[in-house]
Amino acid sequence: MEESSSNVLSSEKSGKMKRTKKRNKGEGDGDEEEEQVFNFNKPADKGDDDEDLSDSEDSVYSGLEDSGSDSEEREEGSHDDDDEDDDDEDDADGEQSQQTEDKKKGSEGEDEKKADEYEHDSSDEEDIRNTVGNIPMEWYKDFPHIGYDLDGKKIYKPIRNKDELDDFLDKMENPDYWRTVHDKQTESDIVLSDEQVELVKRLQRGQFGDVSFNEYQPSVEFFSNEVMLHPVTNRPADKRSFIPSLTEKEKVSKLVHAIKMGWIKPRRVEDDSRGRYYDLWATEDSSILAQHKMHLPAPKIPLPGHQESYNPPPEYLFTDEERALWEQQDPSDRKLPFVPKKFSSLRQVPAFPRFIHERFERCLDLYLCPRQRKMRVNVNPEDLIPKLPKPKDLQPFPTTQSLVYRGHSGLVRSISVSPSGQWLASGSDDGSVRFWEVCSSRCVKTVQVGGAVKSVAWNPNPSVCLLAVALDSVVLIVSPSLADKQVISASERLLAGQQEEEPSEGAGPVWSETEGEELSQGIRLKIQHPKAVHQVAWHAKGDYLASVMPDHSSNLQVFIHQLSRRRSQNPFRKNKGLVQCVSFHPVRPYFFVATQRSVRIYNLVKQEMTKKLQANSKWISSMAVHPGGDHVICGSYDCRLSWFDLDLSTKPYKMLRHHKKAVRGVAYHRSYPLFASASDDGSVIVCHGTVYNDLLQNPLIVPVKVLRGHVITHDLGVLDVTFHPTQPWIFSSGADATIRLFT
Repeated sequence: MEESSSNVLSSEKSGKMKRTKKRNKGEGDGDEEEEQVFNFNKPADKGDDDEDLSDSEDSVYSGLEDSGSDSEEREEGSHDDDDEDDDDEDDADGEQSQQTEDKKKGSEGEDEKKADEYEHDSSDEEDIRNTVGNIPMEWYKDFPHIGYDLDGKKIYKPIRNKDELDDFLDKMENPDYWRTVHDKQTESDIVLSDEQVELVKRLQRGQFGDVSFNEYQPSVEFFSNEVMLHPVTNRPADKRSFIPSLTEKEKVSKLVHAIKMGWIKPRRVEDDSRGRYYDLWATEDSSILAQHKMHLPAPKIPLPGHQESYNPPPEYLFTDEERALWEQQDPSDRKLPFVPKKFSSLRQVPAFPRFIHERFERCLDLYLCPRQRKMRVNVNPEDLIPKLPKPKDLQPFPTTQSLVYRGHSGLVRSISVSPSGQWLASGSDDGSVRFWEVCSSRCVKTVQVGGAVKSVAWNPNPSVCLLAVALDSVVLIVSPSLADKQVISASERLLAGQQEEEPSEGAGPVWSETEGEELSQGIRLKIQHPKAVHQVAWHAKGDYLASVMPDHSSNLQVFIHQLSRRRSQNPFRKNKGLVQCVSFHPVRPYFFVATQRSVRIYNLVKQEMTKKLQANSKWISSMAVHPGGDHVICGSYDCRLSWFDLDLSTKPYKMLRHHKKAVRGVAYHRSYPLFASASDDGSVIVCHGTVYNDLLQNPLIVPVKVLRGHVITHDLGVLDVTFHPTQPWIFSSGADATIRLFT
């Protein structure tokens, strides 16, 4: 009995040793290496170097001692049925006694089995050397052990001495590094085979793992619309499908009992009207609504007219000029929000592109613009008109056309009256400057300047007789010699001043004297500018002259010239905007500069801006300063005339929209309370503007007369306007090459 049990134990241990070696395939030279890697706590015995520690308590395999013994015991049991009744304690004692002998036998045959034992290893069995179970390995990352075996003993981690340098060297030298995967559960490196690499690549590409699987194989339709001869399933129905269910009967009886006892209350029928939306005015009578005191029906859209027809009469269609005018206008100023078009048939009419936009605006008007019924107050309409004095009480002012000055062949862009009121100078696009006698309309003198004249200005100092003419990029100082000898000699003395030698500031004006024919015509000085000059304006004392060169790209837009010293200066380091016109203050050292949108007032003594007037217009065309100096009027190309009270505000005190087209020129009378505006609609409107000494009283502005006479030529009407210095007369020049005097 003892002999047979020892034989069983020995064969069992030999099988166990074989399985142990099988699991340790590829780990060095066998048991010595296993001892170095896995034996942490057991002190090394120098005498037992060759001893195998695979079955020691602290080994990584200590939990697997019983894992492979069942099959071996069954094999041994088939040979010897009598040994099945032995106790487990006897087996354990036998194991310990036979352990050392089996190890020696195993080591002898180890070299023979190493060559071919694991050649055909099955990859179906999972590597279960580490029996900690399927748990996260992060739990044990700070501990020396990796889990517990079946007996509850710690399984220690193998010593891994690979640092980053070893990993790098391995990466450089090992050709299979790219297919090596680290297994955290067994703490070992696994080299993937070609089939496994191919499987990973297929999964990364989103393909099926099985190569032989055909994802496009035809589907077999078990159930179709065709009635089959033989059914797919022909199982007879169950008996329970014909018999009432006892379990359901039991459940229903319990529910009935609970309802009878009041434990279950039936569901209440909720009122559906709370969650439902309904029309508030569905039952409302429209006549009752109309009788409401504050009811206001929505204003109806006006019905379409002839111009909205798809085939309108020809008089409703736009001409090219009307269409160009319609496109230039603001959408708010247009009479029609669309251009009438003609189609031969209703079939060819396209969809209206602004249909949704118009519907949306209509909805906005209906709910954003509240309608309110206002009680009509019985007011006499005449009481609403301001109490203005009658024009008869405001005389004198010009009323009738007295003289027409003819002789120019082009647009007369600028006119100016001498301080004495005896002579009138005019500049035209025909390249000539003409001097007229005011009372007789006789042309006294003609000076050919060789270019279109943009502006002429008579020197306001009565002790000299000089005229400034602007054409192209030159300002000419002309002495017409239309005065007595004392005035002419004073003019010559003023022009004889020597030019001061100053360092030139880049592209500044150049002064030069004339010779020959120009001198004989009366042209005495030439001031050459870097760009085209559009306007000239004199200071009240007659020694300073300002010139304007509108240009966006340059700071040299305004120059002030001193005639006695023949020097020029640019007063502004930077111009904010496109300068349109300039003017000197008649009394104080102020300088007015009008840009497209605003008028800036500069103090020439302090050299700073004192005020900025907002014109509330798109493009200022002209400007005039009141003789008192506290009021300014500005004309603009959008048909507006703005009156500014400098003591009141920087915004217009009054906006006059009397003209239908662009305002080209404005002017104040020196002594009478009159001002006038000239427009492209061919009219000159004279207004009475009384300025009171009492600062609490606002100026009185009354339009008194509309003067007509000029013929509109090339869409241009009256280009310039100026008053006589002493009489209530007004001169106007137009595009029809005439100058007209109204008295």
